[in-house]
Amino acid sequence: MSLTTYNDVKAPDLMYGTAWKKDATTDLVRLAVETGFTAIDTANQIIHYNEEKVGDALYFLKEKGIERDMLFLQTKFTSLGGQGGADNAPYDASADAATQVRQSMESSLKHLRTDYVDSYVLHGPEMRIGLTPYDLAVWSTMEELLAEGKTRSIGVSNVSAEQLELLLKHASKKPAFVQNRCFAVNGWDKPVRDICTREGIIYQGFSLLTANPQAIDHHFVRELADKHGATVPQVIFRFCTQIGMLPLTGTTRKEHMKQDLDCVKFDLSADDIERIESIVL
Repeated sequence: MSLTTYNDVKAPDLMYGTAWKKDATTDLVRLAVETGFTAIDTANQIIHYNEEKVGDALYFLKEKGIERDMLFLQTKFTSLGGQGGADNAPYDASADAATQVRQSMESSLKHLRTDYVDSYVLHGPEMRIGLTPYDLAVWSTMEELLAEGKTRSIGVSNVSAEQLELLLKHASKKPAFVQNRCFAVNGWDKPVRDICTREGIIYQGFSLLTANPQAIDHHFVRELADKHGATVPQVIFRFCTQIGMLPLTGTTRKEHMKQDLDCVKFDLSADDIERIESIVL
């Protein structure tokens, strides 16, 4: 199975996330791909990711016959406020937004040993409310990188429904992806997902397990797991894929990687999906 963006870029229905993997990043990315993942998410943000070690994994995988075009590769531009200080930034912290984005992209391409990425994501707006001129300048430069073929699609992360609407109003090219931490208590981010559905944007959900202990422990989810001979995480991931979401998983165990990928081997009913979607509201 796979998803297709509005501009005809195909993405698998599950993605392996590399946040907080630190020195284990190379081995875990190799393990994930060897287990069956074909989509990798990272960022040029050294306080939470090790993008260069993702590139090391891709180099080793190529030696095993897994070529670059067999994988969906997503990375992000992170503004200075998310870099943990100017010394950590992969760009000139005093430069204008356009220069920062271009320097960050060139750094990412070098880290990842490639001449393009499949998705380039704005890691988040500068402020929690609204969009700043800096945000819009960043997005405009990302649109240029899309036109130049440095990325096959562009997206935004950590964004509210209001911010997404503002971006859609000002953008020349709308995002192909929105990636958010997805909370069940907020209807699995329903306000943002509704906009994505309306606009043909693929919603990527992260922290689906860690952010949702109420759903994980709910008796109905456990009953569904027993019914399908599945694990609780498999039920959550299958729910997500069936509502059109692209889930991220960052598990470090091969057994769990395999289980996550196997979530598409059973189907939940429409009633099951409706109950999960409103389970903790």
